[in-house]
Amino acid sequence: MSRISPFVGLLFDRSRVGSLDEVTAPPYDVVSEAERLRYLNASPYNVIRLDLGEERPGVGQVEDKYRRAASELRSWRDQLVLVPTNVPSYFAYEMRFSLHGTPRRIRGLVCAVELEDWGGSIVPHERTMKGPVQDRLEQLRAARTNLSCIHAVFRGPSAPLAAFLDAAAAGSEPHAMATDEAGVEHRLWICPPGPEVAGWLADEPLMIADGHHRYTTALRYRDEMRGVHGAGPWDQVMMLVADASVEEPPVLPFHRIQATGPTPTGGARVRDLEEVLETVSDSGLLVGVVTAHEGVVTHRVLELAGDPPAVCALHAQILTDHEDRLRFTPDAFEAEAAVRSGAAVASYLLPPTDAATIRSVVDRGDRLPQKSTFFWPKPLTGLVIRPLDP
Repeated sequence: MSRISPFVGLLFDRSRVGSLDEVTAPPYDVVSEAERLRYLNASPYNVIRLDLGEERPGVGQVEDKYRRAASELRSWRDQLVLVPTNVPSYFAYEMRFSLHGTPRRIRGLVCAVELEDWGGSIVPHERTMKGPVQDRLEQLRAARTNLSCIHAVFRGPSAPLAAFLDAAAAGSEPHAMATDEAGVEHRLWICPPGPEVAGWLADEPLMIADGHHRYTTALRYRDEMRGVHGAGPWDQVMMLVADASVEEPPVLPFHRIQATGPTPTGGARVRDLEEVLETVSDSGLLVGVVTAHEGVVTHRVLELAGDPPAVCALHAQILTDHEDRLRFTPDAFEAEAAVRSGAAVASYLLPPTDAATIRSVVDRGDRLPQKSTFFWPKPLTGLVIRPLDP
C-alpha cells in the first residue's frame, strides 16, 4: 500500500525573483556543466545553487558546497524568497509539450509518499550507482529538504484522480508556471488536502520512473534520522505520481557510448544515423550500432534475441563485459559524434519503450541496467520544494 499525504510546500515568491523560468532547473542528473553555469548566471536565486553547488576555496580549506547550499536555503527562507503554503497541501502538476509534432500533456499529483524498502508497493526498474547516492545523501543531510520530485507512475486508470486534476486546473491560473529550455510548459496548482485523496492511490503500487538514486538516498537518510530522532518528516519523500494508463508518459532511450574495447561486428549496414533511428524497434529488438574504421563511420542495425525491452537484450548479449566502459546520453547525435571524434570505439542507439514494457520486467523480478530509460518530460526542480522541518 502506497500511503500519500499533503505537505507544506515552499514556493518562490515571484514578486521577489521574477519569472520562474530563471529560478527553476531540470533534475540534477541531466544538467551538464555548461548548463549548470548557465543556470547559475540566470539568477542569484536559481535552485541549481542548492542542488548542484560547486566547491570554492576557503581559508586554508575547500568550502563545503553542501553546507553552503544549506546556508543559502536558510537565507532564502528567512528573506521570504521561498514562502510556505498556509497548510499542508497537494499540488496538481501539468506538463505541456510537443512530441514528434503532436501536442501532448502529462498530469500528476505532487504529494508526500511514505518511504518503504524496495520490494513492497514501491518498486524500482533500474539499478543504481554508489557515487550519485553518496552525493545526494550529503546534499540531503545538509539541506534537509526535498528539492525535486521523484517521478513515479501507477497502472491506473484512476477516474477520481483525473477528476481532481481537472477541477484543480478549471478556471484558475496556476500558482506557479515555468517553461524549460526544451519548450515544456510546467504548471502547478495548490490543492486542498482532502482526506479522500489518499484512498484513491491506497492500493496502487508505484513504479519509480525517474529518481532511483534520490529514492535510495531518502531511504538511507530516513534510517539515519530514525536512529537519532525517531519518526519524522524524513519518513516520506516528495513525489510526482502519474497514472500511466491515462497519461502514457513517453519513455525515450539512453544511448550507450563505449569508450574502449573491441569493436562490435555484425548487423545490417544502413545509410546513416537517420535511417538507424527510423529502423530501431523495441518490440523487434532492433538496435543501432555506430563504429569507425580508418576514419570511415559505419552505421548498422543489429537484431537481438529474447524479449523486450531492447536495452536488456543488448546488455545480456553484447555489453555484459563492457559495462564499466560505458557512458550514457539521450542524444543520438552526441553518441554518433563520440565515434566520429575517436573518443569511443562504438555507440549503441536504442529505441524508445513504454511504461507497460518496463513494468513487465519489474513484474518478473528483474531490473533494467542503469540509465536505461529517459522518462520525458521531467518535472522541474524548484517549482515546489518540501522542507523536512521537524
